[in-house]
Amino acid sequence: MTEENPTSAPTPAPTPPDDRFDVGIIVVKRALKSRWTSHAWLPVAALPAIPAASPWTVLSSTPEEETFYAGAYEVSLHPAETSHYRDNLISGRPSLWVALRQIAEGSYEVANVTADPYEGESMAEGIGEVVEAVPMPLEVQAKVLAFFEAFHVEQVFHKRKRDRADPEALARQGTGTRRRGDEG
Repeated sequence: MTEENPTSAPTPAPTPPDDRFDVGIIVVKRALKSRWTSHAWLPVAALPAIPAASPWTVLSSTPEEETFYAGAYEVSLHPAETSHYRDNLISGRPSLWVALRQIAEGSYEVANVTADPYEGESMAEGIGEVVEAVPMPLEVQAKVLAFFEAFHVEQVFHKRKRDRADPEALARQGTGTRRRGDEG
């Protein structure tokens, strides 16, 4: 029979990092001098925590620009995209890509927020959404890095070799066999 030390507790298993977390999104409505439109909506910042303010609260206002807290949005991380997150973190300017979608005249919603730079690039190719890269807060960088360290598996590149051409292959097809279309 073995004796257990009653003073030592078992070591708890490390908890995996979160694959989902919320960020608060800040957008601005800027006045434009254009005959086609009077203003532009742009995402400008992400907050690492959700403030107590309700969505679309005006944070500041001048004649040229209004700043709004647009609300919270969930960022999802996926284990298959860890190399993309690494590319983002080592880029020199880690960013979150925020997409705004117009839902009515003068009314927008946050359509998507991602830490994957390639997904952000593909969102920018769409028509009708405003997509901007905003600085990633340090707290969010820490979460993305923890997720990367927990789930990244480096994929080794293996160049495949081509099959060697066989010059005799055409000769071995057989003489006297007809191919489709060779009627004569």
